[in-house]
Amino acid sequence: MDITAATLHTVSDTLRRWALDEDLKARTMADPALAAVAGRVAARYTAGPDVDGALRALESVAHRGHRGSIECVGESVRDAGVASQETEAFVDLAERLGRPGSPLPAPVPTLSFDLSHLGSLVSPELGLENASRVAQAARDAGTSVMISAEGSDRTDLVLDLWERLSSDFPETGITLQARLHRTPEDLERVLRRPGPVRLVKGAFLEPSAVAYPRDSEPMIAAYHRLADRLLTSGHRVSLATHDAALVEELRTRHGDTLRDDHVEFEMLQGLGTALLDALHADGFTTREYIVYGPEWWLYVFNRIAEHPERVLLAVADLGSLTSG
Repeated sequence: MDITAATLHTVSDTLRRWALDEDLKARTMADPALAAVAGRVAARYTAGPDVDGALRALESVAHRGHRGSIECVGESVRDAGVASQETEAFVDLAERLGRPGSPLPAPVPTLSFDLSHLGSLVSPELGLENASRVAQAARDAGTSVMISAEGSDRTDLVLDLWERLSSDFPETGITLQARLHRTPEDLERVLRRPGPVRLVKGAFLEPSAVAYPRDSEPMIAAYHRLADRLLTSGHRVSLATHDAALVEELRTRHGDTLRDDHVEFEMLQGLGTALLDALHADGFTTREYIVYGPEWWLYVFNRIAEHPERVLLAVADLGSLTSG
């Protein structure tokens, strides 16, 4: 049987639907056997369930010459008590990152999170209160926070809360998705504040009225237009992509501008490792993004959906469950 591009697209969309299916997630994680299977697949893309493994991963990142970002992964919290617990976990993480005698070299890794992880869906005020606590802890540790992108239905909420947060913490960064038709206008809004901008393609399942098809020519063109605007503005920017062809096009298009102090390339743990190392060897500023924690569901399914052939890697990773 031939695997066509249309088939891969269907697989990708199915995985993205599973990523957003909170009932499927709850049923899977409630079953010990299914949870073990799913956790084996997740291990390729995360640093494990606890902070100690994530800090070891950050040490490895630093030894390879990259800056680090770290996230205790999670999203869509709808209980105020859970949101407060997750906030405490981020505050504790910031304190560990900034602790005297830390084995991590400067600069201190940044913290990244979804605002919905900290309670923005319970209420915007709770999300802002908890995000402010984390931002203060990050500042005390000598670093800052980067707000992650969420689905397009939450973009207004994310940008509104980021603006309010950045009034007190102007160092706070924001993530924009090149796929979304609205992003050029959002970028002009974002450029009024000094925090760094992380430019990603966008991994969520979105309708065509809202977003360009993933990895389509219009989406790549949109990424370039946004990168052009950011780079010529002199604003701090993180070009976050694992797409080797896109990286090469950016290098051809912008040359040594990409070596300026306000520019870095960023990639996720387990994806694009060789490409990131090569960029560092060529003199570019680079950052690797480490995630950990038990609430990895949406994150991992979106990573696999980006390249649906990774389903085969998932099957291979499951082999160790039966071979031991």
